[in-house]
Amino acid sequence: MNAPQEFAPGLVVHGLAAPLQLAHFGLIAFDMDSTLINIECVDEIADAAGRKAEVAAITEAAMRGEIADYKESLRQRVALLRGVKVEHLEAVYAQRLQLNPGAQELVSACRAAGLKTLLVSGGFTFFTDRIRARLGLDFARSNVLEVQDGLLTGRMLDQPWGDICDGAEKRRTLLEVASLLGIPAGRCIAVGDGANDLPMMNACAEAGGVSVAYHAKPRVRAEARVAINQGGLDRLLEVLRP
Repeated sequence: MNAPQEFAPGLVVHGLAAPLQLAHFGLIAFDMDSTLINIECVDEIADAAGRKAEVAAITEAAMRGEIADYKESLRQRVALLRGVKVEHLEAVYAQRLQLNPGAQELVSACRAAGLKTLLVSGGFTFFTDRIRARLGLDFARSNVLEVQDGLLTGRMLDQPWGDICDGAEKRRTLLEVASLLGIPAGRCIAVGDGANDLPMMNACAEAGGVSVAYHAKPRVRAEARVAINQGGLDRLLEVLRP
């Protein structure tokens, strides 16, 4: 690919003949934590257990790509949530979680252009179900926290597709949904911020689609075809015109 170029202040384009038409694409996949929303939900849940700093340190290392086994890192973090009341998850959603700037605008533009929308997250269904409904997204996949007597057990439940939605599962989900919809990978867009988003982002980019890093970790910014380093998610519409 050609060297990265600053398409506009805070907006870097790498190996892409921008601007393109949004309607050329058929599917856009989003990460949730720190991408569509402003927080890392697992860190905020851990705050109730007095273990936010410990959990956040693991999250940060995982997002930078410094932990090879994402599944094990998530199991470690979830284990530290044992005993947290479900009511605290409600409080995190109501009081701390916000959509990132431009999220609603970008999703609305994608839907208007005919794209299908996918939320694929290493986070939890408690939040992804709500964000999916709030934004009107078509599909979602994430992890299920086990709850007993209103308390988190510190474990996650297996699902029909597997155990944990990690980077490999994000990639597989994007390609599976695209295939079922008859959309080539080269007409897909993947948006994320952490190392576990790179497999799905690279699956798009390698096929001729678009990978988008949003206020991302350095490694993710370096590998993405579009890096939004300033402003909101809707800045993608400067590169992919509605």
